[in-house]
Amino acid sequence: MIHLFHLAYIEHKFSPFLIKFTDSFGIRYYGLAYLAGFLIAMWLLHLYTKRGRSDLTPSQQTDFLYALIIGVLVGGRLGYFLFYTPETFLRNPLDIFKVWEGGMASHGGFLGVFLAALWIRRRHKIPLLRTGDLVVSFASAGLLLGRIANFINGELWGKITTVPWAFTFPQSAPGLPHSQIPPRHPSQLYEAALEGLFLLLYAQLRFWKSNVTQKHPGQLLGEYLLIYSIVRIIGEQFREPDIGIALFLGLSRGSLLSVIMAVVGLLIIVTSRKRASNHRQNLSEQ
Repeated sequence: MIHLFHLAYIEHKFSPFLIKFTDSFGIRYYGLAYLAGFLIAMWLLHLYTKRGRSDLTPSQQTDFLYALIIGVLVGGRLGYFLFYTPETFLRNPLDIFKVWEGGMASHGGFLGVFLAALWIRRRHKIPLLRTGDLVVSFASAGLLLGRIANFINGELWGKITTVPWAFTFPQSAPGLPHSQIPPRHPSQLYEAALEGLFLLLYAQLRFWKSNVTQKHPGQLLGEYLLIYSIVRIIGEQFREPDIGIALFLGLSRGSLLSVIMAVVGLLIIVTSRKRASNHRQNLSEQ
């Protein structure tokens, strides 16, 4: 009876490797997702300048991209250890270099990008809020591909459920036969749709179809952080909490970090609109 019950659900059998050279080494979809995300960012930065939506020079675009790559990779890796497994980092800090074992945090990536934007501001004198607008206009392309890669890897699975589209993830119950593995939400795909596709379309529409980045520099950045926080909290309702991570006021670690991000987003929106209002007032008094 249990066996027949599980026939209704799809067993996750995807390999994390596109090409496998050894049992643990090869070309992984996760790495390709990061590479594709950075290529999309490079293409869009070039397109923005070509269409007059950005005044970055080719050399500035190159510096911008390099800074983003370092910020995302270093910030995401550090964020994973500091936000989710600080005890592992304190016990053996060198584990941070074991990238083949996985472990990236999107909130850490955001923090790394912020530090990269500060460097760009100092090096090229580009206003921080304008830099933020550019970054969030394409950031969700990487999130979309990254979440799909999470699904292919069979990691960050969802809570147990009986919805018809549920998957059984063998990694969630090592050693158990398929008939005894509980079906779960494919929460990685929910997050890909919300944090990735939805936010990418929103940011691109706001960037191209409105003058928000010209009239209110930084507002798109604030909107993105706020909306990301909301959709991330929604996604967290279907995602299995990380083992060993205590809840705070009933919130998972991802939800708690998202609440903080939402507050930052609101402050940026208020600051952006206030600056624009003061600028207009100063012009009218001249």
